[in-house]
Amino acid sequence: MSLCLPNLLLLSFPLLLLFHSSLAATTSTTAVLTNHGGPILTGNLNLTFIWYGNFGRSAKNVIGGFVKSLTSNGESSLQPHVSEWWTIVEGFQEAAGKGKGPIRVQVGKQFTDAKCSAGKDVTTDIVKDLLKKYGAGDANAIPVIFTGRDVKVQGLCTGNCSFHGVFENKPYLIVRNPEKECLGQCGWPFSKTDIGPIGVQMNPPNGNVGTDSMVIAFAQGLVNLVTNPFSSAFFQSNDTHTIEPASACPRIFGTGSLPGYTGKIRIDPGTGGAFNAHGTNGTKFLLPAIWDPKTKSCWSLM
Repeated sequence: MSLCLPNLLLLSFPLLLLFHSSLAATTSTTAVLTNHGGPILTGNLNLTFIWYGNFGRSAKNVIGGFVKSLTSNGESSLQPHVSEWWTIVEGFQEAAGKGKGPIRVQVGKQFTDAKCSAGKDVTTDIVKDLLKKYGAGDANAIPVIFTGRDVKVQGLCTGNCSFHGVFENKPYLIVRNPEKECLGQCGWPFSKTDIGPIGVQMNPPNGNVGTDSMVIAFAQGLVNLVTNPFSSAFFQSNDTHTIEPASACPRIFGTGSLPGYTGKIRIDPGTGGAFNAHGTNGTKFLLPAIWDPKTKSCWSLM
């Protein structure tokens, strides 16, 4: 079921909104992340986009628009803004003893491999080959691989919707389009979930389930990449997995969040799309909560 409501505030759970209306944009979490002393990314962050598979111009524009919105507050009258969300990530610098300052993100080179020259079953070895082929030209650029809807990626779609790693001492990030095979894992709240209560299915803010799901996964991956690029900075580790600042707040998009319920978000009256952040040029996004090192809780825009 999809919703298209005239009211900007989500009204799916009016009683929940009533009881949580006095809360700030923080949500408790059982995760206790620790700074292990390793480096984090600061200053200028130059990304190289590698589009592996079939991507239309619209998808590229949406994801590129999200990056532009991170450090552009030109439409400050539209709140909350993507740049406000990014300030929480920038706050990890102070938590790490690096002082305050902006982390400016921009996209440099872009490469497209629409025919999937290395095949559509992407293994760790193929990731390394792609990084050698497309990511070796600029030692200071961070490669981000986006894979198309019909491309399988080893290690993704089983609890992880994006993954960051290190190759030849340089961090990288890979994000999969979940539309064909793992919407149940990585498409909620824009599709039915395979985890916990089914909840309410929302319309994507940019009109495409795969693209808007990738924005969420990319946002989470980017947070974890900046705050824990070499798996030695901000994280909590247990016997089964590692929890990072974005993964510490799973499926939380606003205050009052519960399993199967996003928390407080907005509905665009024109498109019916669910969002909690304004971007540049009138764009809208649904962005995940982040573990805030100051409050040691999950922070969301609403």
